[in-house]
Amino acid sequence: MVFASLIFLYIFLPLNLILYYSSKNATYRNLILTIFSFIFYAWGEPIWIALLFVTALIDYGNGRFIEANRGKSVAKFGVICSLVFNICTLLTFKYSAFIVSNINDFFGSSFSVPSFALPIGISFYTFQSISYVIDVYTGKVTAQKSLLKFLMFVSLYHQLVAGPIVRYVHIAKQIDTRRFKLANISAGVTRFCVGLFKKVCIANVAGTFVVKYLDGDLSSLAVSEAWFGLLMFTVQIYFDFSGYSDMAIGLGKMFGFDYYENFNYPYIAKSATDFWRRWHISLSTWFKDYVYIPLGGNKAKGYRNLFIVWFLTGFWHGGANGACWNYILWGLFWGGLILMERLFLGNIIKKIPSVFGHLYLLAAMFLGWALFYFTDLNRLREFFKILFGASGQQLTSFEFNIVLQENIFWLCFAMLMCMPIYLFMHRKVKRQLVGNKAHYWYSLTIAVNFILLFTATAMLVGKTYNPFIYYRF
Repeated sequence: MVFASLIFLYIFLPLNLILYYSSKNATYRNLILTIFSFIFYAWGEPIWIALLFVTALIDYGNGRFIEANRGKSVAKFGVICSLVFNICTLLTFKYSAFIVSNINDFFGSSFSVPSFALPIGISFYTFQSISYVIDVYTGKVTAQKSLLKFLMFVSLYHQLVAGPIVRYVHIAKQIDTRRFKLANISAGVTRFCVGLFKKVCIANVAGTFVVKYLDGDLSSLAVSEAWFGLLMFTVQIYFDFSGYSDMAIGLGKMFGFDYYENFNYPYIAKSATDFWRRWHISLSTWFKDYVYIPLGGNKAKGYRNLFIVWFLTGFWHGGANGACWNYILWGLFWGGLILMERLFLGNIIKKIPSVFGHLYLLAAMFLGWALFYFTDLNRLREFFKILFGASGQQLTSFEFNIVLQENIFWLCFAMLMCMPIYLFMHRKVKRQLVGNKAHYWYSLTIAVNFILLFTATAMLVGKTYNPFIYYRF
């Protein structure tokens, strides 16, 4: 099940909210939220509920073990057990095909390549469980005594499938005590509707162009079509993922949780370093706090640590269907840029006009997304040759010119939505209306939410193309 579906919007979510708020009993609410989370997770592959439950059970037990032996050397066993189990789970279900196929290629062996259906959300909930156990060990939080509450934390469907990566330490108080606030529910509905609109009305539209120009026969692709297809993937992945994060954060607010932001308009960044402070914030901060700093950060072998983090960042994205090398190259590409910015490029960027820093980031971003998109390295090489006019392809085509003319207003709108214009207008209008004219603000919010929901619903009806990119991670 996905958020941008009619079943979720008009059956699953309303029923969940009605049952959740039908009682003020905290245990009842936790149980309802846990049950609905497991139903949500089981919608496509019911068998993987067992894996999710076992992961939660093991890490819950490790947390209790660490708490009971706090200050003793034996407490490290709980951390080691959790790390081994979760990493082995990821390696087995997500990376085994990649590992075995590369062993076969390198040694000429013929081992049978595993073929697992990737458990949805495994990359996210394993990271959440790992961070919980580590935080208990380091004393940042006390171990959760209630198995039900811990199951709810691990399985929360709001962010289970594609993040943001929610750490226990950030919502520990809300897990134990949540209060009903109408303002939070209202803000949550608004945030959800904005995310839904971004996903359905921008990401899905861009995705159709991506399929048209990047998934077909590259030999017939014009140079302008190659650049347009790459631009459309740049649009799709941002609005797809940030829209999903908006919906997750909005759902959290509806049920009393405050999740951290996962995107902060990354396409207005002026350096690779700045970009990764704005893109998938929960993942980059996770690697920083649980890998980079424990390795020594900048203080001890900083360049080595940077290489390890970006290798793992790329590796984390790969694994599905055996594909991984392009993601590793993508991670090392960004790591290399950040390294150069630390060495010398960052000082140059600070001294030149900001527009040039932004152009540098856009160029790097386009190349990075090409690495990210093409899992077949041969197709990637062919695409780069077309992109830079080295394959003898025509510059443009009549059909492409028509497509561009027909979609120019949508394209301009999508570009504007990449910038904080909506946020600026939202704050400005709210300042003017809140107070003596507060009722106008609430009426306007309801009207805008209805328009966004109605538009997204109309585009979902009868549509079969409704992908979500981060499902494969």
